[in-house]
Amino acid sequence: MISIVRKQESAEAFLHYKAVWSQRLSNAIWWLGVGFVFFVALLSLMPLYWMIAGSFKNQRGAMSYPPQLIPSPVTLGNWENLLFNMYAPRWLLNSIIVATAVMILAVITSTLAGYAFGKKKFPGQTVLFWALLLTMMLPKQISLIPLFVMMRTFGWFDSYQGLIVPYIAYPFGIFLMKQFMQSIPDDLIDAARIDGASELQTLWRVVAPLARPAIGALAIFAFMFAWNDYLWQLVIINREPMMTLPVGVSKLVAGWATAHIGLGMAGATLAFIPMVIMFFLFQDYFVKGITVGAVKG
Repeated sequence: MISIVRKQESAEAFLHYKAVWSQRLSNAIWWLGVGFVFFVALLSLMPLYWMIAGSFKNQRGAMSYPPQLIPSPVTLGNWENLLFNMYAPRWLLNSIIVATAVMILAVITSTLAGYAFGKKKFPGQTVLFWALLLTMMLPKQISLIPLFVMMRTFGWFDSYQGLIVPYIAYPFGIFLMKQFMQSIPDDLIDAARIDGASELQTLWRVVAPLARPAIGALAIFAFMFAWNDYLWQLVIINREPMMTLPVGVSKLVAGWATAHIGLGMAGATLAFIPMVIMFFLFQDYFVKGITVGAVKG
């Protein structure tokens, strides 16, 4: 009887120690995971830190070897030169105008087209939608020459029209809105029609409020796309006052031998700030934009 009790006590002690070590192992794995994620996050932030720190270095400090992790001496000369002796404020204004206009127009056209593709039936609907998907798969460089010829024909070089009009139709936005429109119950639209609402009234008063998360995500994506569209802006703009911020910043560091690294870093930081503001103001829409239309009710 005593041996049986001892065996039970030994088994209980073994299970106790096993549970304790299992918990310690789980905690160790958790802390290792946290440390790894923290390390990866630091590596991801290093380019951002290097850009911001470089904007406060003089040319000698920016070109020094080994590189300076902390600017020494700290100078505001790059920012003063950028903001008061160059077209940087005008470049920033141009980028804001272009990105905002593209965002508004893309939201309007994508919402209308997405509603048509998602809730309407018309001849050639499938063919048109697959043609739309095909344009998303093609490299952007393929459309440069046709767009260039069209802009030359219209006389839209060095103009806001040339920067804005080619992106009024946003294929990704149409696809995004179409997927979300399919998740809206048809009964709500039918009820609005029974009440005598027209198509535009139904879209504005019934569908648009329900599609607000998708519209918010689309607005952010369109703004970011227009803001960072360096290639087309480089092709269509030649005059310095009409340049956008990405193009203007690239001119600051166009040649390695004559480039002012600190000035270029200041310009890149200035171009980065609006994206940070957009992210913190509308970060919920970034998450919703990833999953929008994925689950249908």
